[in-house]
Amino acid sequence: MRIRAFKGLVPVPQLAPEVACVPYDVVNAAESAALAAGKPNSLLHVDRAEIDLPADTDPYSAAVYNKAKENFGKLQQAGALVREGEPSLYLYQQTMGAHVQRGVVAVCNVEDYDAELIKKHEKTRKDKEDDRTRLIDTLSADTGPVFLTYRDSAEINALVAALVKTAPQHDFVAPDGIRHTSWRIPGGAEWIKAFGSVPVSYIADGHHRAASAARVARLRRERNPQHTGLEDYNWFLCVLFPAAELKILPYNRIVFDLNGLSAEAFLAKVKASFGLIEGVEPTPTVGGKVSMYLGGKWYGLQCPVDPNADPVSRLDVSVLQDKLLAPLLGIDDPRTSKRIDFVGGIRGTGELVKRVDSQGGVAFSMYPTTVAQLMDIADAGQIMPPKSTWFEPKLRSGLFIHTF
Repeated sequence: MRIRAFKGLVPVPQLAPEVACVPYDVVNAAESAALAAGKPNSLLHVDRAEIDLPADTDPYSAAVYNKAKENFGKLQQAGALVREGEPSLYLYQQTMGAHVQRGVVAVCNVEDYDAELIKKHEKTRKDKEDDRTRLIDTLSADTGPVFLTYRDSAEINALVAALVKTAPQHDFVAPDGIRHTSWRIPGGAEWIKAFGSVPVSYIADGHHRAASAARVARLRRERNPQHTGLEDYNWFLCVLFPAAELKILPYNRIVFDLNGLSAEAFLAKVKASFGLIEGVEPTPTVGGKVSMYLGGKWYGLQCPVDPNADPVSRLDVSVLQDKLLAPLLGIDDPRTSKRIDFVGGIRGTGELVKRVDSQGGVAFSMYPTTVAQLMDIADAGQIMPPKSTWFEPKLRSGLFIHTF
């Protein structure tokens, strides 16, 4: 892997808790406005600049990107964001309860993304990719990092273990209870060399940000007759985590009706394909099992998997889709169907019970997809089904900003 240090923008330590914000794509405009209320230094005023414009503003209009640029400039002029004195890497630690994960913040090369050395497992949506492309190009900056993972390296782990014994640059607990700690690594030559032995990395989260950064690099090359390949626009902001430290939560499913079937008829059809055990725990403890909530009861389903199937077809979410959701409930395309919703595992199974009890339908509690499965799919050049993974904790935007 090619990584590089960068002379970025970071918040002054006392303002880091206010500047740092949740990723732009996990909140809507109303939620963004609520989170940024009374916080003029929140990066949400840049990543979701429509919150500072009239409510009927088109979120993809020029006014939004111009406002984002204006707000970005204000954060720097006010001294909330300051320029580092030298190119640096960073170590970014997140603590959620007993779970700790530590990633190296660096810039990665878009040529490695294009060459599949940074591997993908999701398709991107054009409207979302267009939006981030325009924002990155307008700001000449990556405000939110791409979440990458790699197979663990003893050499990198040793560097991390030594660094965390020193004083951090930033250290605070966000309103959601997640602790965010970072250490600056001036130059980072030893770390850059160590990552040179990592053959590939994988996008865990941030496919749209990565694709948009690559598009901006291509746009800048076209505009620059003196392009050399050394320019900062050829690099984009990433955090690289070792696979063993990542925590993937399930992405659960709710279908709002039984596709015209009675509960008895539906249960009979499910039993024929999956078996059916009453009174199971709401959360599956191993892969290959799904807990289903219907009519006030939890049922256990066994997902039949062909061991010779490809990596995508072996996923529990694929088996459920192909053998139950599509043939029994008529959910042929979960990306576009209005009859299905996806609930991140961070909300717990209580959210499934509450919604089914109040709205009807049926819910499915999944065992989380593993990092090994994600890597197998990316290595095979395949695409994961929609809503297969929910990474937690989320990376905060604004703690490290790469400009070009």
